[in-house]
Amino acid sequence: MKKALTTAAAILMLGSTVACSSGGGSGDNAGGSGAQGNQAAGAPKKVELKIFLGGLDRFRDQFDKYFAQFAEKEKKEKNIEVSINSEYPGAENAPQILKTRLATGDVPDIFSIHAVNEIPDYYKAGYLSDLSSQPLASKLSDGIKPIVSIDNKVVAVPMESLEWGYLYNKKIFNDLGLKPPATLSEMKAVTQKLKDNNVKPFLLSYKEGWIPQLFLSLTIGGLVNTSHKDFIDNMNKGQGSFAEIKEMFDIIDLVNANGTDRAFEIGNDDGAAEFASGKAAMWVQGPWDSDSILKVNDKLDFGVAPLPINDDPNATMINVSVSTSLAMAPNGKNKEVSLDLLNYILDDQASNELYQSLKFNPVSKTHTFKPYPWVEEASSYVSKGKSYKDPSIPSAVKDEGGKALQAYFSKKMSKEDVIKDLDKTWKDANAAANKK
Repeated sequence: MKKALTTAAAILMLGSTVACSSGGGSGDNAGGSGAQGNQAAGAPKKVELKIFLGGLDRFRDQFDKYFAQFAEKEKKEKNIEVSINSEYPGAENAPQILKTRLATGDVPDIFSIHAVNEIPDYYKAGYLSDLSSQPLASKLSDGIKPIVSIDNKVVAVPMESLEWGYLYNKKIFNDLGLKPPATLSEMKAVTQKLKDNNVKPFLLSYKEGWIPQLFLSLTIGGLVNTSHKDFIDNMNKGQGSFAEIKEMFDIIDLVNANGTDRAFEIGNDDGAAEFASGKAAMWVQGPWDSDSILKVNDKLDFGVAPLPINDDPNATMINVSVSTSLAMAPNGKNKEVSLDLLNYILDDQASNELYQSLKFNPVSKTHTFKPYPWVEEASSYVSKGKSYKDPSIPSAVKDEGGKALQAYFSKKMSKEDVIKDLDKTWKDANAAANKK
């Protein structure tokens, strides 16, 4: 799922080049239908992989370490000397940069995409290789595999599988005898109890538009799985309107009216630091920020709970999704070694340490690491049937939704303005899709 950098220089940051000439590897043979056999004795074959990881700069150390392990394995087993150039553009700019690269032939060997939001468009454009015959495909968990598949083809390797709603400070809740609310009325009572005890209820971090945009997935997700089941279908047919789900503003208004100051000065990184420091009891944000939070305060006890959107407890559910996934274009220059790396991402042994270090959920049948407490908490809702698959909302609508909700918070747009804006954006997205 993630996170914008605001300067052109930051957008084009390049990771360090990893070049390894010795060492060992772990796990199964990741070659699959990739590079076959060892290079002849003598000078190693040299391959440079270009890897595009949008919005993942906060995980640079973990990825570069893992890429170095892969390079050692490839050198030892196949006498291929791999150097890796990793690029980490911000999440808000990454999709457009990547599309431009792919359209102009400047194709990264491996690139990150959002599984739910982007696989259909990238697949239709011919940018995704079929990975179904690779060893990685048979390892995917039954609940994850369909989310990274299309036309019965596995087309991406899942990294972040997400079970999310909002984050809450367990110590604050426990000290005040509070529990995660099941309805909007209960959330209002929790908010009042926090205020009565001089605790800011919500952390606001609206500097980056993708953060307020999260309200779209959470509110639409709850509503289309309960009282407004035809909303997305009607919108895709050009027959619906956000006016039908105007109640989505109820939770947004509650959060906005009871949040921290300086909302437009706080982005994701600062938000993680402030939440870790106990500046507010709740943050409408996902567990993808757990690594950043714990780097500031590794003792913080926090949880993940579903966000109430109305007084129907059945609509208070966890959002289940796969965001960050790794893919390979059919016309890549180094397909054999790229396939080796994609398979190594789900190596039977090494990937356990990788996913645990990233604080991601298990996605493979071979993953044996124990999930973190907040992951288990979110999963407890899922196991009780209190979850839904992340709703399929056009990327353009999500992008515009973030901007519109920023304007709504600053009172530059009314509810009616936001509704008209999102209706138009969805209609435009339909028209663009029909032209393809």
